[in-house]
Amino acid sequence: MGKELAVIDIAVIGTPSLGNRSYLASAAGVGLVVDPPRDIDRVLAVAAERNVTITHVLETHLHNDYLTGGLALANLTGASYCVNAADRVAFDRLAVSDGDLIDVGECMRVGVITTPGHTFTHLSYVLSDAQTGETAGVFTGGSLLYGTTGRPDLFGERHTRALAAAQHASARNLAATLPESTPLYPTHGFGSFCAAGPAGADSSTIGTEIRSNPALVLDLEPYMAALLAGLDAYPAYYAHMAPANAAGPEAAVLSPSIGVTAREIGQRIAAGEWVVDLRGRRAFAAGHLPGTYGFELSDSFATYVGWLIPWGTPLTVLADSQDTIAQATRQLCRIGIDKVQAATGSPDQWACGLPLASYAVSDFAGLAAAGPAGSLRVLDVRRRSEWAAGHISGAVHVPLHQLADRVNTLPDAPLWVHCQAGYRASIAASILHAAGHEVTAIDDNFDAAERAGLTIDAR
Repeated sequence: MGKELAVIDIAVIGTPSLGNRSYLASAAGVGLVVDPPRDIDRVLAVAAERNVTITHVLETHLHNDYLTGGLALANLTGASYCVNAADRVAFDRLAVSDGDLIDVGECMRVGVITTPGHTFTHLSYVLSDAQTGETAGVFTGGSLLYGTTGRPDLFGERHTRALAAAQHASARNLAATLPESTPLYPTHGFGSFCAAGPAGADSSTIGTEIRSNPALVLDLEPYMAALLAGLDAYPAYYAHMAPANAAGPEAAVLSPSIGVTAREIGQRIAAGEWVVDLRGRRAFAAGHLPGTYGFELSDSFATYVGWLIPWGTPLTVLADSQDTIAQATRQLCRIGIDKVQAATGSPDQWACGLPLASYAVSDFAGLAAAGPAGSLRVLDVRRRSEWAAGHISGAVHVPLHQLADRVNTLPDAPLWVHCQAGYRASIAASILHAAGHEVTAIDDNFDAAERAGLTIDAR
């Protein structure tokens, strides 16, 4: 009898807060990890569950949207850390290039394919059975995604068209090289701002993408026109991620530092530091410490803190439980916001007897009943593409990421602020209220605006 073939298992390690996925591929107790998150304890837990020894860690690119845990994971496990030879990095790595083959144990082999477009030095990795040569999947990072591709505009306008053309060519190279049955395992595309468009599927193959992905259906010019027209703003913290990844991020510290006193909180607010309240948005609106900002803990929490906070500003978070603070600390470490200070308790405890601040919360029906447009102003804090698709007639458009710079230019009138579903509006309302504006946060889905009798304009 011949030797029994090992089964290649691919485990998905999702990070919904960033819209990304990492992967652990293993066979016969040996594994490789692709694009690990910074909180590598999750990766180690999956490996332990499967009794897998990690021997290789692979990066598809120097990420712009999160700090990698790759170097820390490789150092901890003794694994080879595979990074493009063309990337200038400040740490030792196994430098890999187009055409290289990497043996992972006796059962798996990885082929390296250069796929520029999302970045200049982007790689994809083709996983195959080392004994049969059968393709088990392709890890495409920010290249070919489910129904779209990675965005090509993260290196500035002067490079965008060239990278978009490279992305088109890279997608077609993958499609021409791999069997149609090849499963696709991208890093981005699950809500990540690194995706050039929405990716609704949860799985796909090369064949499925050949029949539906714009990069494979459209010729170059139509593809580029559609791609570039659909690009919108991306988080400001992205500017800091690739340099930090090239320098080699340290291992994450996931134990929150809790114990900031009420007096220290007041001093930090007075000094211009950021103090963020993690409670639910309606609880925050009903009563909060003056000068604090309301960022309800959710999957979007770290993205918007990282987008809005002046980079490097000390951050203190407030919550009613240590578990909430631990969750926030984990999210923040993924984008390089470390050494966060924290306090648990209630607004009354943090305020030390001082009056709490509050503002109103309503819905679109409440806005429709509030009075004529001249007596109040509607502020829409959604992104440009959302505004263009339809907005309330007469509304003022200030995307949330621009609000801090424009807060003093807004009309001196009661402001009703909304977004698509209430989360961003609550953040905006807290910023506006802290700046002295009279504000009502609309905690409602935008689909309800027209049903409430409000006029919707579109571009």
